[in-house]
Amino acid sequence: MKQLQPFKIEVSEDLLTDLQVRLKQTRWTDEPENAGWNYGTNPQYLRELTDYWQNSFDWRKQEALLNSFPQFKITIDGVEIHFIYVKGNGHGAKPLLLTHEWPDSFFRFYKVIPMLTEPANGAPSFDLIIPSMPGHGFSGKVAMTSEKTAHLWAKLMTEVLGYSNFLAAGDFAVTTSLAQNYPAQVKGIHLTDTGYPNGTEDWSTMSPAEQQFGQFIQGWWFMEGAFNMIQSTKPQTLGYGLNDSPVGLASWILEKFYAWSDTKGNIENSFTKDELLTNIMIYWVSSSINTSIRRYLEDARSMFGEHGPKPVPRTEVPTAVSIFPADSNTPKEWAERRVNLKSFNKLPQGGRFAALETPALYVQELQHFAQLLG
Repeated sequence: MKQLQPFKIEVSEDLLTDLQVRLKQTRWTDEPENAGWNYGTNPQYLRELTDYWQNSFDWRKQEALLNSFPQFKITIDGVEIHFIYVKGNGHGAKPLLLTHEWPDSFFRFYKVIPMLTEPANGAPSFDLIIPSMPGHGFSGKVAMTSEKTAHLWAKLMTEVLGYSNFLAAGDFAVTTSLAQNYPAQVKGIHLTDTGYPNGTEDWSTMSPAEQQFGQFIQGWWFMEGAFNMIQSTKPQTLGYGLNDSPVGLASWILEKFYAWSDTKGNIENSFTKDELLTNIMIYWVSSSINTSIRRYLEDARSMFGEHGPKPVPRTEVPTAVSIFPADSNTPKEWAERRVNLKSFNKLPQGGRFAALETPALYVQELQHFAQLLG
């Protein structure tokens, strides 16, 4: 094992003072009457959260919470990687790599750490490795494709931490790329979606459920996909505004936490104010929002060939898929087309950030898959 550098989050008082000044001097835009979430972020809730941010939110308390987990940094192929590393209790703990998505962070998994490392009732225990993606949070400010990130993760797990094989879960693109490139090391993966049709498929071979899913995704892109189009084409233009305005940053992130979660009309049915702001603060204090959104462009460029999008290869490593209702309503046939499906389950509640929103259900799914693999 390479020498790990212990890491502790220590945000300067100057940065926190600057944040307070910026929050106080927010230049609010006009707001449609009774806008709710129908035009994007709810103006009333954004003002409420900003007031809490200014007057009640305690970053030092949240910083201490984050620092309660052992964190490290290591440089791999010139890229500095930040990660949480917690070993499971007892013998036989399985190494599990958890990759967050966007616009969340390694904080997504904070609730499930004790549940997976100190499980009850004889459930499987895990050694948890939870990195910050390159360009996100406290990792190096480098925008990288999902495939390049997967290569870093493989080196982190094998060359740095010394595991000969491991399980992986989380972000679809990174996790499947890891499985496709390192099938001897990756013994199984867990996903909450299996990607979406990109136009390279033969629709005549699809089941009615798959065709309905494809039509739904087409409609979703028109209604909800604007963020992806911007981040996949002109992220730098957006980055200046988000990196300069904390309220602007919060608005861009909050809207996705609301739209992709099982909020039932109230975002605090899924997340507390402290949880929402801690995630936003990780982007703010690390000044990483620009590189995080630029990853979309790097991926877009890698996914397109001379004649359009490239077909997505099937993942042959054993895969479990757990579908949460507020995320993609993936049909089983589509999952079987994309991965070597060993387990498929539709959950009663939760969304894209399930580990944060419905941690017990998420843990249950991971433990079930580990038991299935033996």
